[in-house]
Parts: sequence; C-alpha cells; structure tokens
Amino acid sequence: MITLSRILSCLPLAWLHALGALLGWLAWLLSATYRRHMRENMRLALGEAEARRVRAMAVGEAGKGALELVKIWLRPLGETAARVVEVSGWELVEAASRHGKGILYLTPHLGCFEITAQYLSTHAPITVLYRQPRQAWLQALIEAGRARPQLHLAAADLSGVRSLLKALRRGEAVGMLPDQAPKAGEGRWLDFFGKPAYTMTLAARLTESGAAVIMVWAERLPAGAGYHFRLQEPTQPIRGSIEERAQQINHEIEQLVRQCPAQYLWGYNRYKGRGRVLPVPEEGGQG
Repeated sequence: MITLSRILSCLPLAWLHALGALLGWLAWLLSATYRRHMRENMRLALGEAEARRVRAMAVGEAGKGALELVKIWLRPLGETAARVVEVSGWELVEAASRHGKGILYLTPHLGCFEITAQYLSTHAPITVLYRQPRQAWLQALIEAGRARPQLHLAAADLSGVRSLLKALRRGEAVGMLPDQAPKAGEGRWLDFFGKPAYTMTLAARLTESGAAVIMVWAERLPAGAGYHFRLQEPTQPIRGSIEERAQQINHEIEQLVRQCPAQYLWGYNRYKGRGRVLPVPEEGGQG
C-alpha cells in the first residue's frame, strides 16, 4: 500500500481529486453503513432540506479528502506547503506569537485538515495530538508523512497530554482535532448543532493554559487549484467551566462547518459514543 501511495502522490492534485470523487461515490454505493452514518449525521446537524442539498457534494468531497492525503503526506514539505495558495487571518498568528503564551490551533474535520499542521510547521514548531490507527500500513504512512522538521507528534494518552502542555509552556503551538470522538469516560455529552454528541474535554482543558486559541481549516479549492488556509478567532472568549468551554468549542466548530458544509467529514460518526447512537427517524426516498 505504501508503494501505491507513493505512486499516487506523484499525480497532479486535480487528478487525485477527480479519482477521489469517484472513490467517494464508490464507498457510498458499496457501504450501507457508511450511507446510513452520513445521512444520519447530516440530517441531525443540518436538517432534512440542507442535508439533501449538500449530500451529493459531500460524498465527492469525502473521497477527495481521502485520496489527497498521499499528496500531503508523501511529497516534500515545501511542495506540500505550496499547495496553500491563499491565507486569511495570518495576523492572528502574528499577534498570538507576540503574546508569548503559546497557540492552540483547533482544526475540525473540515476541508483538508491534514495540511494545517504541515503548513504551520513551516513557520514555527508545532506539536499535534494524534491517535494511532488500527492498520499497521496506515500507521507507517502517517509516520512517514508527518516526519517534518518542526512537526512533533503527541500520542492520545497521558504522555501525549504532557507533551502538549510542555509545548504551550515553551510558548510553542499545539494542534488538535476538537471534534474527534473521545474514548469512553474521556468526554461529555454536549450539544453539536443542537443534538447531543460525545465531546472531548482535552481541548477545553488546554484553553485554561492562557494560550491563544485560533480556529483553522483549509478549504479545498475547485479543480485541484490548492487550498485556502483560513484562520479565525473564536466568536467570543472561551471561558468558564470545562463543560462550558467544551460546549463553546462545539459552537465554534459549527460556525466553521456552516461556511462550507460540503467539506465536513460527515461519514465520521460524530453523534456516536460509548456505544450509543441517537435514534433517527427513517428517511423516505434516496439521497
């Protein structure tokens, strides 16, 4: 698989996105479980009408997101960073750097979320939280792709949390996916688009460090043109109890997703946790 991935990484990004869109539809057609998760998640978050409007685009975008990873992980860092052709909000990074208390980058499963830490690492050291995949070949691919000079990995365990805190104390940057479903006992049931979702609390705990919080995502541009790197302040300061902070982070993610709902990873079962899935009425017709 790694050899095939290296071959694919040499293809133009436009070709990978075209193949990825086909891959997305193939997954949709072959997996009833995937179709069910995607339909349920989109309907719970967006409502029936908006889910139907966005679904076809989201199926293709999910496939693009899967196949573009070989380009992000396996090409030289300079080439990967050059895929970012537009940046909005970089003044937030400059202001936070002057603040000197570290930066907490929160990147949801939106757009090309893998390129965010890679691009940021070309400017300053960053430590990112990651969860080891079950497949050995994918683990090897991730390690190869994230082996960048200023990009450090922190495992999703106690030692990894310590690494994140140490990085912030040094005034460095930390990155994570705040909408990743936590393990049983490590999260809280909080609203996400008005419905309960099992939500991690680690991001909320890290906001207590005094680090600047920046929401960041990379919009996938049409025809393989590259990515628009978007950095935004939270709509209001993140404060209060851990639960209140985690709830606000969920709301901040909602604000980003509404900007480009077709590029959110709806196949990721955001509403599942501890073996519980919210009941959803049967949908009439096909999406």
